[in-house]
Amino acid sequence: MYLSDNFISGSIPNYFANYTQLTELHLADNQLSGIIPPELGKTTALVQLSLFMNSLTGSIPQDLNLTKMEAFSVYENMLSGPLPQKVCDSGLLSQFSVGDNLFSGPVPNSLKNCSSLSRVRLENNQLTGNISEDLGIYPKLDYINLSYNKFYGEVSSNWGLCSSLTRLKMSNNNLSGKIPLELGGATQLYELNLSSNHLVGEIPKTLGRLTSVVNLNLDNNNLSGTIPSELGNLYKLEILNLAKNSLTGPINENLGECLKLRSLNLSTNKFEGVIPVRISKLDKLESLDLSANNLNGKLPPQLGGLKTVQLLNLSHNNLTGSIPSSFTGMVSLTSVDVSYNQLEGPLPKLRAFEEAPKAALRNNERLCGNNTGLDCPIQGRNQANENKGQKVILILIPALGCMLLLSFVIVRIFIYIRKRNPNDTNMTQEIEANLFTMWSYDGKMVYERIIEALEDFDPKHIVGVGGYGTVYKAELPTEVHAPEEGEMQDLKSFENEIRALTEIRHQNIVKLYGFCSHPRHSFLVYEFLAGGSLRNVLNDMEQAVAFDWNKRVSVVKGIANALSYMHHECSQPIIHRDLSSSNVLLDSDWVAHVSDFGTAKLLKSGSSNWTSFAGTLGYIAPELAYTMEVNEKCDVYSFGVLTLEVLMGKHPGDFISSSSYINTSLTEVLLDQRLQPPVEPIAKQVKLLVEVAFSCLNQSPHSRPSMWDVARGLPVDKGAAKRFGLTYT
Repeated sequence: MYLSDNFISGSIPNYFANYTQLTELHLADNQLSGIIPPELGKTTALVQLSLFMNSLTGSIPQDLNLTKMEAFSVYENMLSGPLPQKVCDSGLLSQFSVGDNLFSGPVPNSLKNCSSLSRVRLENNQLTGNISEDLGIYPKLDYINLSYNKFYGEVSSNWGLCSSLTRLKMSNNNLSGKIPLELGGATQLYELNLSSNHLVGEIPKTLGRLTSVVNLNLDNNNLSGTIPSELGNLYKLEILNLAKNSLTGPINENLGECLKLRSLNLSTNKFEGVIPVRISKLDKLESLDLSANNLNGKLPPQLGGLKTVQLLNLSHNNLTGSIPSSFTGMVSLTSVDVSYNQLEGPLPKLRAFEEAPKAALRNNERLCGNNTGLDCPIQGRNQANENKGQKVILILIPALGCMLLLSFVIVRIFIYIRKRNPNDTNMTQEIEANLFTMWSYDGKMVYERIIEALEDFDPKHIVGVGGYGTVYKAELPTEVHAPEEGEMQDLKSFENEIRALTEIRHQNIVKLYGFCSHPRHSFLVYEFLAGGSLRNVLNDMEQAVAFDWNKRVSVVKGIANALSYMHHECSQPIIHRDLSSSNVLLDSDWVAHVSDFGTAKLLKSGSSNWTSFAGTLGYIAPELAYTMEVNEKCDVYSFGVLTLEVLMGKHPGDFISSSSYINTSLTEVLLDQRLQPPVEPIAKQVKLLVEVAFSCLNQSPHSRPSMWDVARGLPVDKGAAKRFGLTYT
C-alpha cells in the first residue's frame, strides 16, 4: 500500500491490522500524528515499513512483528523511547533509518551480526552505548550515520573491513582513543566524518589509501602530531577539515597535490613555519582558513593566483611584511580576515579588502589604505603596468534602434587576448576588416574611450572572475571578462561563443549585441544584467530572502526554457557544457538569462561529439568521469544540480548521491532555511521541481528526460509528473 507523499493528516488507523498479507506499508511524507498503533504488530507479513517524515510521537510498539523486516524507516518524526531490539532477527534487514527523532538507550542487539545491512541512519537522537562493541562487520554496508548522539568508546578497526562502505559519519559523540590504522582499508569511502569527538593521537598515514574520499572531516578533536605526507595522495579530495586540534609542525606541502580541494581548513592548531607556496597550486580552492596558528614569515605572492577563493582567513598568526600586490588577482574573494598579525603596507586594491570590517584588519599596526583611513606614504607598484598582456576593457554604448533616443545600454564585454603572429597576415587582415563590427562610428575613438574609462586598466576596477578570466568594472557600470594571454584555446572559445550566440534569440538567454576582432583584443558585447549572477544572489543573505519561492520557481522555468530552445529549436543543437549558478544572470525583474557560452558545443549532424573536457566541478554529469562524449544529457544533469541549488539555497553537494534512497522526498531540511516553507499553490510547484531535479540526476544519461519534456512538464499537474516516471501523487 503506497500512500506516501500526500497531505494525509490524523493518526494511523487501526484497520491495517486486518491486512494480514500486507508486505509493504508506505505512509511517509505526510502530516500524520499520534502514535504507531500497536495493532500493526499483528501484520505478520510486513517486509517494508515507511513512516518517515511525519509528526508521529510515542514509542515503537514492543510487539511490532519484525520477523521478516527488510526496510524499516521512521526518520524525521518525534518518536522516543528505545529502539526495537529484534529489528534484524530475520537476518534480512537492509535499511534501518531512525534518524532525527528522540530515541534513547542502546543500539539494538540484533544489529551487531546483521550482515545484510546496506544503509543505517541513527543520527540526531539521544542514543548511548559503546559503539566499538555494539556494531560489527557489514560487507554490504554502503552508508552509516551515527552523528549527534551520546555514543562512547573507540572507533572500531572493523570499519576498515566494510569493503562497500562509502560514507562513515560519527561526528558529535563522545568517542575517544585513536583513529585505527585499519580504517585505511575502507578504500571505497567517499566521506569520513569523525569531527567533534575526543579522539587523540596522530592522523594515521594509512588514510592516504582512501583515494576515493572527497570529504574528510577530523576537526574538533584532540589530534596531535603532523599532517602525514600521504594525504597528498587523496587526488579526489574536495573538503579537508582538520581545524580545532593540536596538530603541530609545518603545514605539509603535499597538500598542494590535492588539486581538487575546494575547502581547506587548518585553523586553531599549532602549525608553525611559513605558508607553503605549493598551496597556490590549488586552483579550485574556494575557502582557505589557516587562522589561529603560529605561522610566520611573509605571505607568498603566488597565493594571488587563487582566482576562485571566496573566503580567506589568515588571522591570529605571526605573519609579517606587506600583503603582496598580486592578491588583486584573487578576484572572487568576498570575505577576508588578516587580523592579529604583524602585517604592514598598503591594502590590495580589491573590494574584499577595501570593504572588509575593521575587525578583519585590526592588530596590524602598519596596514594602510582606504579601509583603514590611513594614507599610505608609499604606494605599491602599479600592477596594471605589470600585467599589460592581460588588459581587459568595458564600455558604455548607445542602445540600438529606437532606444537610442531614450537611454543607454550597459554592456558586458569579454576580452580574449592573444599574441599576434606577425606572419599570419591573412588573419590580421580578416580581423582588421571586422574591427568594431557593431558600431557605426570610429572604432579607434571607442577603443580610446575604453582605455580612459578603465584608467589604463587600474586593478581597482577588478570586481570578479568569469569562466575565462578577470572581470573589470569601470566607474560607468560596465563589466569586462578577460582570460590569460596567448592561449589558442581562448580563441577557440571566442569563436564558439560567437557562433552560438549570434544564432540565439531567446528571452532567457543573454543577448549578444555585437563583437570586436582586433590584432590585440577580441571581445563580445553583451547586455548587462543588473541582478548579477544566481550564485551571488544565493550567497547573499539579503538577496536570498528577497529571492522568494515564486521567483525561484520562475527562474528554474526560465533556465529550462533556455536549454530547451538551445537543444531542440536552434538550426544546429547547442550544448552549453558549463551550466552553473555562476553562469545564470538575473535582470532587475528576477528573470533568468543563461550566459557564458565559451565552452558551447555546436552539434552538427553526423559529427563526433567527442571533445575536450569542460565544465564546473559539482555540476558535471558523472559519465564524463569515464568518457568524454558530450551530448545534451550532460546539460540535463547540470540543470538538475542547479535546480536543487536554487531550492536549497546552496550547492547540494553530496546530497545528490543520496537522492536514489530518499526517492525525491521533499523535506524541511532540503529547502532553503532562510525562507519560510512554501505554501499552496507554490508549494506544489516547488515539490514537482524537486522531483524533476532528481529525474535529471539519474546516473544513466538515457534515463534522464529531455529539456523539451522538462520545460513542458514544469507546470504542475499529475500528468506532467507521470511523463517523467515519477512517484508524484
